[in-house]
Amino acid sequence: MTLTAKAPQTGSIADEPRYDCRNAYVETLADLARADHRIVGVVNDSVGSSKLDAFKKAFPDRLINVGIAEQDMVGVAAGLANGGRIPFVSAASCFLTARALEQIKADVAYSDHNVKLCGMSPGVAYGELGPTHHSIEDLAWLRAIDNLTVVVPADPVETAAAMRWAAATEGPVFIRVSRMGVPVVYREDHEFVPGRAVTLRDGQDVTLISNGTVLWRALAAAEQLAQEGIEARVLSMPTVKPLDVEAVVAAARETGGIVTAEEATRTGGLGGAVAESVVEHHPARMRILGIPEFAPTGSAGFLLDRYGMSPEGIAESAREVLGR
Repeated sequence: MTLTAKAPQTGSIADEPRYDCRNAYVETLADLARADHRIVGVVNDSVGSSKLDAFKKAFPDRLINVGIAEQDMVGVAAGLANGGRIPFVSAASCFLTARALEQIKADVAYSDHNVKLCGMSPGVAYGELGPTHHSIEDLAWLRAIDNLTVVVPADPVETAAAMRWAAATEGPVFIRVSRMGVPVVYREDHEFVPGRAVTLRDGQDVTLISNGTVLWRALAAAEQLAQEGIEARVLSMPTVKPLDVEAVVAAARETGGIVTAEEATRTGGLGGAVAESVVEHHPARMRILGIPEFAPTGSAGFLLDRYGMSPEGIAESAREVLGR
């Protein structure tokens, strides 16, 4: 299936303006709430960090703040869903997924409740606050839970599209909502389709698979490689679960190797999912870029660069896969 990507920009993707996806999140949530009285927000004393002040003002009776009690927050959301509401849970991903993992598993996924879990400021967005606030393990944890769709949007357009899809779709969903500024990758009319990769750039030499805040860096890496005569296929993989196995296998068969890059741990996230598919269906050379340890304090951009996810670092991993 071919999905729509943004028309190619005239300059480098690295020079495009950057946007905070939380703005798209709150605007879309308000639009959804105006159209459907069942939409409610549930937060853990995170109205400000989720940028929900305007939503609170517009819908004072439809934003439930449970305080710093993440387990209660997910349980309340499950109860609301059981009563016919469509709750969007907004909380820092590190606290939502770590503190309430049992409730996500039992109250939401196992119970098949129509809850939309929105992990705000994921990855290393809280860079200077260190590992206690980094959320690099969330994808690995949630991938292991049955009956939960795991989505990592790359820009404001995809964030909004994923939310609209989630609101219209029955069942548990987790959406990562990035805080780190990212350029726009998709056209405004982009339609999110779960379980489908999007080819942002075609190429037959090597494949770069990414999502979230790192995707534009993969595109910038492909630009650099093109200057050397290396044509990189760039796949956006917004749905870590279910994974587009067909697109992964095609990349393994048709190109000289695969590099994955993500703002998450190297273990069990997008890279792990891609590697599992490659091993099972078509073994190929791979490099998995991610964060392999408790990262030190430092800005999010510094940390991504430190672990090889600058455009230059991703390009170098592509050269290694190709043996150049």
